[in-house]
Amino acid sequence: MANNSPVQSAQSDPHHAPDAGGPAPIAPTSHRQQWLSGLGFGAVALAGMLIVLYAWRLPPFSSPVISTENALVRGQVTLIGTQLSGYVVDVKVTDFQYVKQGDLLVLIDARTFQQRYDQAQAQLESQQATLANWEQQRRSAEQSIVLAQATLDNAQAQGVKARADLGRVDHLVADGSLSVREQDQVKAVHAQMAASLAQARAGLEIARQNLQSVIVNRAALIANVGNAQAVLKAARVDLDNTRVTAPCDGQLGQVTVRRGAYVNSGAQLMGLVPQQMWIIANFKETQMNDVRVGQRAPFTVDALGGAMLNGEVEYISPATGS
Repeated sequence: MANNSPVQSAQSDPHHAPDAGGPAPIAPTSHRQQWLSGLGFGAVALAGMLIVLYAWRLPPFSSPVISTENALVRGQVTLIGTQLSGYVVDVKVTDFQYVKQGDLLVLIDARTFQQRYDQAQAQLESQQATLANWEQQRRSAEQSIVLAQATLDNAQAQGVKARADLGRVDHLVADGSLSVREQDQVKAVHAQMAASLAQARAGLEIARQNLQSVIVNRAALIANVGNAQAVLKAARVDLDNTRVTAPCDGQLGQVTVRRGAYVNSGAQLMGLVPQQMWIIANFKETQMNDVRVGQRAPFTVDALGGAMLNGEVEYISPATGS
């Protein structure tokens, strides 16, 4: 027993110092360290899962209040240009100026367009005068028919008289009371009256055709007046377009046009941002179940220092990305 005691004591004491000349003993794996490593890995995995659940607002982090940070402020930007080509004679506004609907922004040289308008006005007045003269032409044509009818009636009466004279002369020549020479003279008068009658009938027909021509020409005169009015309206539009005005209330962007510059039709002069703006907010499909048009929708704006504003849902997109 005395000889075994030192050996047993050395084996039972793990902290017993080894002999200087013998090999170092191998330490056994610590179960505690393995348990701590597994616990740390599980904690990291759990934390990552909780972060994902929180980011996606899934249980247990779901809330009856639907929110998103994927939103932006939108507004309509109106690009103001010109319909005409010409030199800019004046610019009435500056960069970022607030304007009202109808305010004058830019003036374009109007001399050429004013001349075209005056010419169109004179052409319209000429066509209107021609149309007004149509009534006088119609009355004149009607009176020409009356005159032609009277001429025909006179020719018919003269023809009746010539035939009667010729009949009497024929009887007188037959009994020797008149000479053949006198008979020939009466026959010549009769033939002349017959020609006059034919001429009077032709004159009456011509007068009737002239009246019909005047009546038909009225439609052409009315069309000419309408065309002249259209040309005048177009000239008026061009003249008005030399004044570029604000189409609505809002704030201007940078004014890129300068006095004396030549601008082509359709050239962009400046931008106008109306006062009406809205928010486009993007939500996940899992958040859209309880969203309805008309719901109250408070929001904050970073550009205003996080100020809280109130709005309401006006529209819901019919599809993702639309």
